Amino acid sequence: MERSEIIDYFNEYRGFVPKVIDRELNVPLDGHFIISLIGPRRAGKTYYFFQISKMLERSIYLNFEDSRLRGVTYKEIREVIRLYIELYGINPESILLDEVQNIEGWEVVVRELHDLKKYRLFITGSSSKLLSGEIATQLRGRTLSYTLLPFSFREFLNLKGIQTENISKDYEARIKNLLFEYMDYGGFPEVVLNSDKIKILKEYSDLILFRDFIERHSIKNIGLARYIHESIMQNFSKEISSNSIFRKAKSAGIRISNNTVYDYLEKLNDTVIFFFLERYSRKAHERASWPKKIYLADTGLSKTVRFAEDIGKIVENVAFLEIVRSKNKSPLLEMYYLKVANGEVDFLLKEGNKIKELIQVTYEINDGNFHREVGPLVEASLSLNCDNLTLLTWDSEGVIEYQGKKIEKIPLWKWLLRT
Repeated sequence: MERSEIIDYFNEYRGFVPKVIDRELNVPLDGHFIISLIGPRRAGKTYYFFQISKMLERSIYLNFEDSRLRGVTYKEIREVIRLYIELYGINPESILLDEVQNIEGWEVVVRELHDLKKYRLFITGSSSKLLSGEIATQLRGRTLSYTLLPFSFREFLNLKGIQTENISKDYEARIKNLLFEYMDYGGFPEVVLNSDKIKILKEYSDLILFRDFIERHSIKNIGLARYIHESIMQNFSKEISSNSIFRKAKSAGIRISNNTVYDYLEKLNDTVIFFFLERYSRKAHERASWPKKIYLADTGLSKTVRFAEDIGKIVENVAFLEIVRSKNKSPLLEMYYLKVANGEVDFLLKEGNKIKELIQVTYEINDGNFHREVGPLVEASLSLNCDNLTLLTWDSEGVIEYQGKKIEKIPLWKWLLRT
């Protein structure tokens, strides 16, 4: 650790006041818990730190993506804090550690700093290993974890200056037009704010592949890594298995083992760009087994590898992400997909020991797909004793009564703005 580089770092960030776009996520700023903020790279975690630092007294911010801090070890972080005190003559009350997964053994110093009871601690990471399950183990119940994804549709509209209350029919048309843009290019802040959207998305896709997948996990088979990464990107909102990827890769002439495919899928999951949704079962081992459904942290990323527009898949992925965001307010909420005799229910929401809601997502509902979309909802409702049934569509609204069950039809844009 070079003292001069740390001083340069502090001097640069001490007076840095960036333009911050306020996010809707609310985390507690007082109390004794470590606040862990997890999300994909470029989702806005750093700027969220700047947002909350305006409400914190005497905060110190350390960004471990900055090259000047790359050599810092977990043992030296307390020395960095002491250098800050030496330079500015104040004791920090809050410490914000950005992209903390870049520091091997980070949990040791975070735990030590927490146990001193002198600081409020906030950490971010772009690794799923920092999600609530593992971080609770690492920090032994000292932390509250939150997920920060790219902009929600509500945040996207606020950025565009679109009000979301008392919406007229003309305004509704404008909102639907913007929803097409949001689904097509996603909600990464820099993508929303810039015109060269495809180029930025391609850069993000490559960055995730090489920095968060290949480099972080020391991947040896680059060709296989690229193949799996692209294959997953193209098959979002679909059910996949390690066996199916293995067979397709083998037929493409890639020499691999099934165990390697499984291992690479687990490592892709660590990027927080890919979500693997489990099938619902009362048995834990069946929930954990493959196949699973794959979703992206931002639908815009798929645009870099799409061969065809499949708006149904995109609508489903957008709905999935909104449910993920809602888990910040409802920590007991669990989400699965459900296989039934007559098809599939896209999302089963469970809270505690109760099935809370069954959600089916389709771009449109018509005579041709009515039984495929509505039938599984009713079948699942009867077997699971859940009467809260929702059908998300592009613009259909009302109530369907079918086989003694009532299903609420909600336009996607309206559902996204009410959750």
